[in-house]
Amino acid sequence: MSQRSSNSNPTSAAAELHVITDTVERQRQRVAAVAEPFLGTDREDIVTTVIEAERQLLIATRSLRRAIKSLER
Repeated sequence: MSQRSSNSNPTSAAAELHVITDTVERQRQRVAAVAEPFLGTDREDIVTTVIEAERQLLIATRSLRRAIKSLER
C-alpha cells in the first residue's frame, strides 16, 4: 500500500478517494464501450470478458463510495 497520503485526515482521504472513484468510473465507461462493436457478432467471447471486467470496475466504484461515506461520518 502506498504512503502517498501519510496523514490520517479523513477529509483528505475522502477527497482523494473521490478523485480515484471518478477515474475508475470513467475507465469503467471506456471498458464498456470496447464491448459495444462486438455485440451481436461471432465474438461474444470478447463481449463476455469485457463485460465481466466492467462489472468488476463497477464493484470497485461502489466499494470506494462506501469508503468515502465511512470517512465522511
